[in-house]
Amino acid sequence: MDTLPDLTSYDAVLFDLDGVLTPTAEVHMHAWQTMFEELFSAWGIAPPYSERDYFDYLDGKKRYDGVASLLRSRDVEVPWGDPSDPPTADTVCGIGNRKNEVFARVLRAEGIAPYPGSLRLLDKLAAAGTPIAVVSSSKNAEEVLAAAGIRDRFDAVMDGVIAERDHLASKPAPDVFVEAARMLRVEPSRSAAVEDAISGVESAAAGGFGLVVGVDRGAGQQQLAAAGAHVVVSDLEEFAR
Repeated sequence: MDTLPDLTSYDAVLFDLDGVLTPTAEVHMHAWQTMFEELFSAWGIAPPYSERDYFDYLDGKKRYDGVASLLRSRDVEVPWGDPSDPPTADTVCGIGNRKNEVFARVLRAEGIAPYPGSLRLLDKLAAAGTPIAVVSSSKNAEEVLAAAGIRDRFDAVMDGVIAERDHLASKPAPDVFVEAARMLRVEPSRSAAVEDAISGVESAAAGGFGLVVGVDRGAGQQQLAAAGAHVVVSDLEEFAR
């Protein structure tokens, strides 16, 4: 596409993290798959976990909301529990904490590198002096940004830790994107949001952002556009040229 808008013309650009800046979505996908395959097998739940489950019920949501959503799709209800529940607890929080253990172990063992195209776009925005922020549902966002060596590039990080502390609704509600814009002291209507998850695109669109960019890492171009993306690209390199 040769008619992409100039992201440096916006007052700020807000980025999702997993799957947009870093390929942590792959680590998350593997961790979710491992955990749910074991859980479904042990509990005799059908149909078995599939990759589509990740995009339909987990991608872009806060961890516990994702667990509850996926279990509900199988007509399974368990107590919500408490975030302090051990990973062995058969509660929504316990199951979410179980997955997080797998994710953290892989991240520490293998590290993470930003997508090269995303890094080039960050360089372009930095050169233009455009404020940027991370808007992530993950409680691991700070750890991931540090592991990737890019934490100091962002003026603000709106993550799952802050969302839980301030009782902000999970994507696809607009709360987290709107709060990140407030943290940067910019108006959503004059800012751009970049997402790879359907729920994230819906969140940014509901927040009234002037430009919503979908990055298709597997969710589907048509699905991202239907969710509210004004433009969909396969890699942020397209904006860095």
